[in-house]
Amino acid sequence: MNSKQNEPQPPAQAGQSREAGRVAGEVGVRRSSVDLWDSTTHGEPRAGTCSNACKRSEGGGDGPQGLTTPKTNKVRKLQLTLYRKAKAEPQYRFWSLYGEVLRQDVLAAALDAVAENGGAPGVDGERLETITATAQAREQWLEALRGELITKSYRPKPVRRVWIAKRSGEGERPLGIPTVRDRVVQAAVYLVLMPIYEADFHDQSYGFRPQRRAHQAMEAIRESVRTGRVEVLDADLSKFFDNIPHRELMKEAARRVSDGSILALIKAWLRAPIVEEEAGRRKVTPNRQGTPQGGVISPLLANIYLNPLDHQINGSEGQRHRMVRYADDFVVLSPAGQSAQVRQQIEGWLAGKGLALHAGKTRTVNVTREAMSFLGFTLQVRRSRNGRSYPHVEASGASCRELREKVGRLLHPRTQGRAIAEVVGKVNRAVRGWSGYFHYGNSAGVFSRVNHWLRNRLRRWLWRKHDCRGGLHKHYPNEQLATRYGLWSLPRQAAWSTA
Repeated sequence: MNSKQNEPQPPAQAGQSREAGRVAGEVGVRRSSVDLWDSTTHGEPRAGTCSNACKRSEGGGDGPQGLTTPKTNKVRKLQLTLYRKAKAEPQYRFWSLYGEVLRQDVLAAALDAVAENGGAPGVDGERLETITATAQAREQWLEALRGELITKSYRPKPVRRVWIAKRSGEGERPLGIPTVRDRVVQAAVYLVLMPIYEADFHDQSYGFRPQRRAHQAMEAIRESVRTGRVEVLDADLSKFFDNIPHRELMKEAARRVSDGSILALIKAWLRAPIVEEEAGRRKVTPNRQGTPQGGVISPLLANIYLNPLDHQINGSEGQRHRMVRYADDFVVLSPAGQSAQVRQQIEGWLAGKGLALHAGKTRTVNVTREAMSFLGFTLQVRRSRNGRSYPHVEASGASCRELREKVGRLLHPRTQGRAIAEVVGKVNRAVRGWSGYFHYGNSAGVFSRVNHWLRNRLRRWLWRKHDCRGGLHKHYPNEQLATRYGLWSLPRQAAWSTA
C-alpha cells in the first residue's frame, strides 16, 4: 500500500497553483527577459556593498538581513511569472497563492535562506544547527512543517524580544526574534509575495529589495544635488516598526493580494505576542501594533506600507522634490527654500497612517553650507581644485568611530596572549567588510586616515606584546606590517561611483 495515500492532501491550489499556471499561459502577459536579480535587465550594476552588515550589524543574524537569491530555477521561474503578471496588470489582485507556499522547493529555498542568515533561537529554543544537522533531519523537519501548513494547523509562536544598543549609542532598540519555524514560513511567503509587490515599488526605494543597494541610494542623492536640489529634509520616523497600525497595513497588503490564507498568515504574525525576560521571569505582552524588527517578512511589509508615500512625493512633485528611501530611513531633496511645503505634505500623510516624524531628529539641511548624513555616509557640496562645485560623499565620522571601536576591541591588551595571525586575521575581516561598504564616492581621504590609524594601532599592539624598547616605527615599519604580519590596507583610490 502506498504510504502517501494516508498523507493529508493539500487543497486544490497547491503545487503550481491555478494562479501561477493560468498566468503563465496568458497571452496578454509581457514576456520580458527581466530577472529580479539580474542587473542587466534593470540597468543596475551589481554593487558589491555590505549595507546590511554595516548598517544593521547589531544583533547578528537575527535582524532583517533580507534573503538571498533562490538557488532553484523553479522558484525563480515562479517569481518571474508573478512579477510579469503584476507588472502587466497594476490593478490585478492575486487570489490563489497559498499553494505556492506549500511547494516543497519553495519551503526548501526558504530554509536555505534562513539557515544562511543564521540567528538565535526563538521562544521554543529550536536551533538551526539541529534542523540542518543531516539531510534526513532537514527533510523530516520540512515535511512536518509542510504538513502543518497543508492542514492549516500551523500557528505562529510568540516573538522573543531582546534589547540591543543603537548604532548612535543613544539607548537601546527592541529586536524581535521569531522561532526558526516561523522564520522559515515567513521566508516562504516572502519568496511568493516579493515579486508581486516589487512590480509596484518606486525606483527611489532602495532598502531590502533585489539588486538595490545603499550605494544606489547615495548616487540618487548626489544626482539630485547636482541638479539643484540642495535643501534636504533629513527625516526620522518615530518608532516606525513599533507603530505601524495593523489594520492600515493589512489594507495596503490586500490591494494586491486577496488570498485569505496568505493574509491570515500575515495577520497572525503581526499579532503574535511579545515575550521578554525580566529578572528571570517571562513577561508576555499582546502585540496590538507594529511589526517586529527581526521578522523576515517585516522589511517587505515596511516597504508595502511606505510605498504610497514614495509615489506621492516622487510623482506629481517629482520635478521639484525627490524622496530617496532606504527602509524606514529617507531624505527629501528640494530646491533651496522649498522644503517646508513638502515636509507639511509628508507630516499630513504620516498622520493619516498612524505615524509621525521624530521632531527632535528630523531637520532641514542646506548641503551647500553644512553636511547631511545618510546610511553611514556624509554628503556636502565642496569645491574641487578647478573651482567647480560637487557633492562630496565619504564615510561619516560616526562610521569611522564604529570601525575604530571594533578594531580597538581586537587589538586590546587583553588579546595580547593570542596568536598574531589569529588577531590580524580578525582585524582584516572587520576592515575588509567596512571598506567594501564605504569604498564609494570620495573615499580616498578617509581611507588614508583609517590606514594610518590602523597601522599605528597594530604597531603599538605588537610593541607591547613583544615587550619592546625604543621607537615603534623602528621595530614595525609599514612594509613589515603588511609583508610579515599580513595587515590588509584599504584601497588608496576613490571609488567615484559603484552604484
